[in-house]
Order: sequence, then C-alpha cells, then structure tokens
Amino acid sequence: MTSPGGTGPRNEEHKVSGKQLLASVKKLIHEGNVRKIIIKNDQGRSLLEIPLTMGVAGAVFLPVFAAVGAIAALASNYTIVVERDA
Repeated sequence: MTSPGGTGPRNEEHKVSGKQLLASVKKLIHEGNVRKIIIKNDQGRSLLEIPLTMGVAGAVFLPVFAAVGAIAALASNYTIVVERDA
C-alpha cells in the first residue's frame, strides 16, 4: 500500500511463522530503508512496534531481538507490517 499521491512512506505486510519471526525482523533491520516494524498476532493486534532511525548501531537492537524472540515463542503465526521510505 502506498499513501495518496505516491509520496511518503509505503507499507508492506509479511505473514511469517513464529520460527521465522526473529530472522525476518533481523533481515528487515539490516535492509536500511525501513522506518518502522510492527509485529501483529493472528487477530491483528499489535504486539510490538519498533521505530528505526538511520545510523543506529547493531548493539542497540539486542533488547529488541530478545523481545522478538520472546514474542515468537507465544504463538505460531504473525504479520510483520513494514513501513519503508518511499
């Protein structure tokens, strides 16, 4: 989905299993053009929102990875909503 007029951030949704969740989030963070990652459960409820800024060091994400790993253990299917720069 894109915003009206084609400007501004665009959103993508990815369906992943609990086993794929942490690897998918790590991959998205390393891509670099991601502004925000939202992890939702099967019911569409947001479980975690991760705002990303340019130039943040990898060590800052260790607590985020721990939280994502804990969330992955709770259920089997998730939706990752990715907000990217246009």
